[in-house]
Amino acid sequence: MKSVLILLSPLCLSTILHASPISTPNPNPPTVYLIRHGEKPPDPEDSGLNADGFKRAECLREVFGVGSPYEIGHVMAPKINKRGQHRRSYETVLPVARDLGLSVDTSCKRNHVKCVAKRIKEFEGTGNILISWRHGKMRQIVQELGYEDPPEYPDDRFDLIWTIPFPYDNITEIQSEECPELDVPVPALLKVQE
Repeated sequence: MKSVLILLSPLCLSTILHASPISTPNPNPPTVYLIRHGEKPPDPEDSGLNADGFKRAECLREVFGVGSPYEIGHVMAPKINKRGQHRRSYETVLPVARDLGLSVDTSCKRNHVKCVAKRIKEFEGTGNILISWRHGKMRQIVQELGYEDPPEYPDDRFDLIWTIPFPYDNITEIQSEECPELDVPVPALLKVQE
């Protein structure tokens, strides 16, 4: 009987160790780049982009694409519902995601900011994270990440990039995407923290 237990013990220990992997934090936590979706049509029933919004989506291929300093490894936008609503953010980042050979992670619903924060904190891939979202929820996303009092995203802007490095408790830079014909070029609109 003792020999059976001795033989089973290493087997059981091995099974337990392999069944419950030890989670280690990402040694290179990503920086988050949070942007608003592109420009929208005047009709509130149209949840897609307008012509300027599609121009912005094309411009973002240059801003965040292959060879850019942003080194994007993951792209997120809200889940599109059954009626096709909430697709602006997806349409905004789809061209750059395709260029980078990435899919757009739409696993979080538009109002579920806790889901977005969880996906960021659990990201184990390489590269940084680009998120396109509704501007009315961007402040809440940043709060959920750990920044207590972030600014509101301006209603009249579609071009701002919020830079949120690990540990995600501050927006360290806000700058324009500087898309030709859409944005006024400004090198850095606001340096929040050095």
